[in-house]
Amino acid sequence: MPFVKRPFQIEKPMKAFLFIMRQFNFTQGEAQRLVAKGRVIIKGESIYDTGAIIEGEIEVVYFEPKSRGVKPIFVDKNFLVFDKPSGVLVHPNTMATEYSMLDEVRTHSGQNANGTHRIDMETSGLFLASRHKDAERFLKGSFEKKTIQKHYLAWVTGKLTEPFTVEESICVRNDYSTKKHKVEICKDGKKARTDFIPLEYDEELDTTLVECKPYTGRLHQIRIHLFHVKHPIFGDPIYGTSFEASDKYLDMNISEEERYIETGATRLLLHAHALHFPYGNNYSIFTKVDFTEAKKEICGKEERKFYT
Repeated sequence: MPFVKRPFQIEKPMKAFLFIMRQFNFTQGEAQRLVAKGRVIIKGESIYDTGAIIEGEIEVVYFEPKSRGVKPIFVDKNFLVFDKPSGVLVHPNTMATEYSMLDEVRTHSGQNANGTHRIDMETSGLFLASRHKDAERFLKGSFEKKTIQKHYLAWVTGKLTEPFTVEESICVRNDYSTKKHKVEICKDGKKARTDFIPLEYDEELDTTLVECKPYTGRLHQIRIHLFHVKHPIFGDPIYGTSFEASDKYLDMNISEEERYIETGATRLLLHAHALHFPYGNNYSIFTKVDFTEAKKEICGKEERKFYT
């Protein structure tokens, strides 16, 4: 598990952050942040005062990355790009999270490396990470300024033949009693725009491969926009399936077989396939994954319970 608790014996009184700096080779800021998060424990109680004096037996909880062998597909002195597998978080949700892309980022580039944006756990594809704090500030700022373009691929239900644009505002839902959608289309929501370009149609499975170009970065934007035009993404357990299936999925109580026939695929068939951004040079980075092969994950029409 990446977060570990380790005991230490402090022979002489010293400031907590200074001990962390020396023991873990952290900067002063990093050490103080760790203490402020309550990660230094004395007699079972966390301390939060970064200037606290410690002595005797203590415990420290810290992140120790454990790689599963996912290597970056592009390495620069300032940043890394990974092809994130579906089903992997980009960052730990809690200290009990067993694995996330942060394990790979810090295994490769150390304590100061960090992810710079979010991708849904089930979405696969390009994940951009910084290698140092200056790069983290620059890249996160670039996402906020929308100077980083992200393009996606999705296998969607039904036949699409012409490019189209969805410009529907999105707001967060508060009522999950009738459907489990986290967001919905609403007039008073935040503005959102996505361009869609059909690339390939499979008649046997009745599915279209679509390139998706979001111009805004709203939560679940591509998923809700495609659902809105009645071409939801195959495998989406929230948008485009039944309330019962969504509820079971969120409760982690749905079998693989039930997920397959209720959502139309084994996983959410959405893939981040390109990143375009300036960082000194102009970068255009593309996935190494052949996402056309993901069509094999789609349930046959005769087996589907919901996608008909």
